[in-house]
Amino acid sequence: MAPNSLAEIIKKIRVPVVAKACGRSPRAIYKWIASGTLPRTDYTDETNYAERIALASEGQFTADQIREVSKPKAA
Repeated sequence: MAPNSLAEIIKKIRVPVVAKACGRSPRAIYKWIASGTLPRTDYTDETNYAERIALASEGQFTADQIREVSKPKAA
């Protein structure tokens, strides 16, 4: 089953695991959950959080799935 939101993905993997994989604090990960998106830097190829989260998921999710559900919404 495909994930519906970034929050669903992160909660399934667990916040501390995602935080460690991405080198960020759990507080930063909760901000991603609240906004429903990854940081802008992941879409401008400055960071690779989607890939790191995919690796931490141990095959449950792909980087493309993560990017798709966490796209910033148009204003």
